[in-house]
Amino acid sequence: MPTTTAELCDAHAGELQFQIAEPLFIAYGGKLEFSGKIATLKTFEDNELVKTVLAENGLDRVLVIDGGGSHRCALLDYDLAVIAVAQGWQGIVVYGCIRDSAKLASLPIGIRALHAHPLGSHKKGHGDRGLLVSFAGVNFKKDHFLYADSDGIIVSAVMLS
Repeated sequence: MPTTTAELCDAHAGELQFQIAEPLFIAYGGKLEFSGKIATLKTFEDNELVKTVLAENGLDRVLVIDGGGSHRCALLDYDLAVIAVAQGWQGIVVYGCIRDSAKLASLPIGIRALHAHPLGSHKKGHGDRGLLVSFAGVNFKKDHFLYADSDGIIVSAVMLS
């Protein structure tokens, strides 16, 4: 990432081209800073489609998963994150939970989620991809840009520098 989220905010103050996510997320994964074009996925307590998407080429992309904010199971685990790393994904934002948090810290990928939860999700293949998803006060759209670091998450329709 060329600059921090704080510097991006300072450089683009007064412009309405970016949104800042509410500070709901905990950092998991070995990369604290990540950015890329957004891919979206909406699913509830079912991570089969998460696995399908992460197995695709994710070069310079960030997967944003709207899990409905569920705290009843995890949508991302170590095995899925390993697939994401192998496919070049820069980061994953989960509006829901992850598991294997200690093992995720060893991987070179940025991960943000609401919490950790030990129970895995269902595997029924339900969900939709490429939709506008909204949570944390932000509209996440496919092919918009996401920037994340220790200070927060910014989403923009255009690449910021």
